[in-house]
Amino acid sequence: MSWQQHSITLSAKRRGFHLIDEEILRALPQIQDYQVGLLHLMLQHTSASLSINENADPTVRQDMEAHFNWAAPERQPFYRHTYEGDDDMPAHIKASTLGCELTLPISHGQLQLGTWQGIYLGEHRDQGGSRRIVATLQGQLITSR
Repeated sequence: MSWQQHSITLSAKRRGFHLIDEEILRALPQIQDYQVGLLHLMLQHTSASLSINENADPTVRQDMEAHFNWAAPERQPFYRHTYEGDDDMPAHIKASTLGCELTLPISHGQLQLGTWQGIYLGEHRDQGGSRRIVATLQGQLITSR
């Protein structure tokens, strides 16, 4: 059994939902060394989120952004946490709704995402900046290399 932990810094992204599979895989070439295992991703921010969803049609990401903007609108009179900007409290609501962590299976050196699945970063701030993820790999290494 092998355990590894790495910090990944994602490039700053505009507000919306973004596929980050390639950034994750580039940062973690060690995945290919695992026969069977798990990759746990923990986003260290309260105004962004991680989720799994459609990886082929970009209109899904646009619709996700539109839905969550409708569900958690800015400038509501009952928001008390307003000193960090109009987008901040809605960003916290979106992040809590979607979550900040994922656990993904690894088999034969590859993440086992479904055919149409991708890893989403939900950037819920207008100026979120770079985002940090703690990635923990656990599992049985391939021994016949």
